[in-house]
Amino acid sequence: MTVERSEFDLFLKTLLKPELFDDYCPNGLQIEGKTGLKKVLFAVSATRESAEYAEKIKADALVVHHGLFWKFHGTRTLTGPFYKRVAPLLKNDINLFGYHLPLDAHPEVGNAKSLAALLEMSELQPFGNYKGAFTGISGALPAEISGSELKHILEKKLSHSVLYSNPSDAKKIKRIGIITGGANSEWREAHKMGLDAYITGEMSEHDYHESRESGIHMFAGGHHATEKFGIQSLMKRIQETYPGLSCEYMDSENPA
Repeated sequence: MTVERSEFDLFLKTLLKPELFDDYCPNGLQIEGKTGLKKVLFAVSATRESAEYAEKIKADALVVHHGLFWKFHGTRTLTGPFYKRVAPLLKNDINLFGYHLPLDAHPEVGNAKSLAALLEMSELQPFGNYKGAFTGISGALPAEISGSELKHILEKKLSHSVLYSNPSDAKKIKRIGIITGGANSEWREAHKMGLDAYITGEMSEHDYHESRESGIHMFAGGHHATEKFGIQSLMKRIQETYPGLSCEYMDSENPA
């Protein structure tokens, strides 16, 4: 099956609605390649590793959560390591699609929603307002559990160690806020809403102490580890929409 790039691009835009977000990167088509897509690779990030693997399997497109271009990087030249990251895509006419906050936030295939589903959470609501758009999910676990129990569950689900600021294991957890990735400080929003716990990817030194002293359980399971489920949910949705399109997910070893 061949899917036209324009149709694939429109499908992603319609599903993920990037126009709703004030993001710090471009969302959508970042590198233009072949007009017809037969094989698509999905990965968390556009890295040299994922670009070279896309080349190896002869993919026509690479779809990622973390693309190539970020406002905090400023203007970059195509030299050195950045060139080696981009070159396999350009030389092989491979399209690159990147969706950042829209994939974090999506209520069906988003990173936070996908992690909430793994935890069997219910009563899901949008959570974490960022410049007028929600980027996470809040909800309830099937039953109250201790912080140490949730840490163990998360480490199994994420296949990754979890940093945990434990205010008291006697304080049980039922209601949780989730924003995946680098949303360290949003535990404050979870605390303000009266939630029992907050799950994200990263934790700073001061967030560890401040969240613990504020009495909220905070868990950080790794930026990459907490954001590998949304891209897989998106791949599944695309496979359902285009059953003849060849799709593959590539994981990578990233402890951060």
